[in-house]
Amino acid sequence: MATKTKAKPKKITEDAVIGMYMEYVLEHESVPKSIYKFCKANAIEESDFYGLFGSVEGIQKVIWNKFYTNTEALLLKNKEYDSFSNKDKMLSFFYTFFEMLTLNRSYVLFTLQEDGGMMKNMKQLKGLRSHIKGFATDLIDDGNVEKNSKIAQHNPTIYSEGAWLQFLFVLKFWMNDTSPAFEKTDIVIEKSINTIFEVFDNTPLENIIDLGKFLYKETFS
Repeated sequence: MATKTKAKPKKITEDAVIGMYMEYVLEHESVPKSIYKFCKANAIEESDFYGLFGSVEGIQKVIWNKFYTNTEALLLKNKEYDSFSNKDKMLSFFYTFFEMLTLNRSYVLFTLQEDGGMMKNMKQLKGLRSHIKGFATDLIDDGNVEKNSKIAQHNPTIYSEGAWLQFLFVLKFWMNDTSPAFEKTDIVIEKSINTIFEVFDNTPLENIIDLGKFLYKETFS
């Protein structure tokens, strides 16, 4: 006699769990108190969660990494992107990344302002920091190839850190922006990137370090 074969349960994907997590924190206005409670609320096995993420902190970091990789994928879809100048590549990155954040604004504001504010929640941006510094380093290395003199070349470590501080500065502005369609953030991105590239090309290294300190102070004051 033939018997029915039990259907295999659907494999839980990383994107599916991320979607569940983001929805959970917005609906409950808090992070899950435990993985057990989160999994029970979403009818998934704890083993499925731990097969993808090690902790709540782990999933928070992955979400920010996803924002970056999704932005990068969108940039590379543009056939003209490779022919852009380094400044235009940086502008395109900032515009696209903040469009991505705008699509997820409620989650981003919650996760950065939750329980103590932006400074306390910076650890979840650790992976994103590496991605953005890597992106900036690639642009700097590309620009250095075109410079004949080593003196004219830029130090990737210093300048990539400047790009990260610039990102944090724009992020804080965007979080407080109440203009329609966040038009002011777009203006800040354009003006700040233009200024940064002008400064990088025409300003001594010690002044770049001073600029970095200023951006850091403005971001966290």
